[in-house]
Amino acid sequence: MITAEGLMQLGFTPEIDFSLQNDGGDTFIARWMSASPQPSVAEIETAHTEWQTEHDAQEYARLRKAEYPSIEECVHAILDDDLEALQAKRAEVKARFPK
Repeated sequence: MITAEGLMQLGFTPEIDFSLQNDGGDTFIARWMSASPQPSVAEIETAHTEWQTEHDAQEYARLRKAEYPSIEECVHAILDDDLEALQAKRAEVKARFPK
């Protein structure tokens, strides 16, 4: 399976090094524009698996980011000298989404 994530994991940039297309079946490389040789499907699949493993391992970070106090909330906590409440909120988010 050819994926943009697999190609990016190999160091290629979409629309600069490659463009993909899917006409209702499998995704394929529509244009290869990189000066580097085009990787094999097996190389792309291996890279995609590596990317997926790294992506899955960082799910906690994405979930935390969505729940952490906003920059505005942080600024208000600093200005209002309410850092304890801010830290308590951050600790609660970390407890809900552990590493």
